Amino acid sequence: MLLLRRCRSLTRFGPLNTQRNPVAPAVASCAVRLWSSGGSEDQRSYRPTHGPRWRHALAGLLAGTGAVLAYGLHHHQAEQSDSTSLQTIEKISTPPIFTQEEVNSHRSLEDGVWVTYKGGVYDITEFVAMHPGGEKILLAAGGALEPFWALYAVHNQEHVLEILSEYKVGELSAEDQKKQQTVKSSDPYSSDPVRHPALRINSLKPFNAEPPPEILSDSYITPSAIFFKRNHLPVPQVDPDSYQLQVEGLSEGVLMLSLKDLKTRFQKHTVTATLQCAGNRRSEMNKVKQVKGLNWGIAAISNATWSGVRLRDVLMAAGYYPDVSQWARHVQFEGLDKDVTGTTYGASIPLNKAISEDGDVLLAYEMNGEDLPPDHGYPVRVIVPGTVGARNVKWLGKIIVSAEESSSHWQQNDYKGFSPGTDWDTVDFKSAPAIQELPIQSAITMPADGAVVDRSDEEVTVKGYAWSGGGREVVRVDVSVDGGKTWQVAQLRSSEKEQAPAPSPAPGQAWAWKLWEVTAPLPPEAQELEIVCKAVDNSYNMQPDTVSPIWNLRGVLSNAWHRVKVKIRED
Repeated sequence: MLLLRRCRSLTRFGPLNTQRNPVAPAVASCAVRLWSSGGSEDQRSYRPTHGPRWRHALAGLLAGTGAVLAYGLHHHQAEQSDSTSLQTIEKISTPPIFTQEEVNSHRSLEDGVWVTYKGGVYDITEFVAMHPGGEKILLAAGGALEPFWALYAVHNQEHVLEILSEYKVGELSAEDQKKQQTVKSSDPYSSDPVRHPALRINSLKPFNAEPPPEILSDSYITPSAIFFKRNHLPVPQVDPDSYQLQVEGLSEGVLMLSLKDLKTRFQKHTVTATLQCAGNRRSEMNKVKQVKGLNWGIAAISNATWSGVRLRDVLMAAGYYPDVSQWARHVQFEGLDKDVTGTTYGASIPLNKAISEDGDVLLAYEMNGEDLPPDHGYPVRVIVPGTVGARNVKWLGKIIVSAEESSSHWQQNDYKGFSPGTDWDTVDFKSAPAIQELPIQSAITMPADGAVVDRSDEEVTVKGYAWSGGGREVVRVDVSVDGGKTWQVAQLRSSEKEQAPAPSPAPGQAWAWKLWEVTAPLPPEAQELEIVCKAVDNSYNMQPDTVSPIWNLRGVLSNAWHRVKVKIRED
């Protein structure tokens, strides 16, 4: 009772809801303040929980974008004067301890929003409404903040930690803190890398996932951690010191190159290029008629800066000369990822793309200025700008100049488009070419389908991405808020917001996407908006208006107008 009387913050938060949380935030916060001063270095001292004036002034970021607003000194001093009348209380020796399972159970506003950070457990339920980044903060609910804060350096400031400390309710159990993320076993996927928890998983084994759309459009260059993951097989463990790339099919015989050879014998080049899975937006085809394949949303696409050596330069070193094109038509790639039978992933691209000075095909060893992450092909992968993701082979082990396409399953019996009338009883994969360049594409990343906007806002801001394959530049994105009756032209962006606009790429070398944004007034009588976007490239290719005419049994090449419905809430 002495503890309850001394924790004046209890009266500010109102009655305890003991059914929702194992420990009410105000009680735990008070308890933590009492025990913290005698704890270890990780156990910080905590000020009294602040009242309404503090809560109205508080704003900041915990797991998303936006700006962190420092609290005012005079509020802090006022709270300190209020607390001077408090008498010294015996310290509580240990904080409340919670298991990861208990933290996981608090993932919504109804159940409470809990997160962990460096072993501490925090109930941030009351902060969610004050978060300038909106509900992006809920992506971290029930889990760790560290992966999200790693994406946004603005959080690495002392006053952010001070804000977070106000919401501490206890500590994560020692067992859960020490628990290993992966367990060695006979499972071929047991050595797969740890992935970012924000990713929306389409399959665990092999791992395939995409970022939430609202995060995807935050950055022109997609952070590697949330770049969409498309694996066909387990991620191989490759020793960079013993790595050898084999190049064959040319006059010099077999050329073997180490990672060091690639970095020292050839000039380094950098290309910014967007990769898109052939199945991006497959979920929209599933709504028309069920297809076979992972149920990708709109985010199986990302943009990065890739650095490495030109494939053209390596082929020249291996003995390529112009006469080779008289008999060779393709360049095949084999990865080091393999299934239980030893079969490796493989694909191929046309020779003319591989050797073109303007094709910008790279053997990349860096992504966004760092070594390739394991999920993205460490130590070396192929980057084929403007071409479907399936041809950008990861963990590259072999290159073959050949008269024939790759015989790989993924080249011959997958990643091909067919008529809507073709079914699995009549399909002939040999009758269709393998997908190489992708068609014009765009999608809305914000607002989400089913979102609600207030009538008092008077307008709605719409954001998204647009891209076209083959180096064709996106020149326009049209956006409608009334289902396509009227249109506005969106503002295009080809760099980060704080950077100067990038110069237009050379014709045929527009490898990177455009992010776009438009703000439209709310129609006065509408109760619901149907927001639509469509893109146009410099060849005046345009997206089809509906999905049905482009439906195909594999659900690839889904690029119809993207549509989301948003409700208007009256005041």
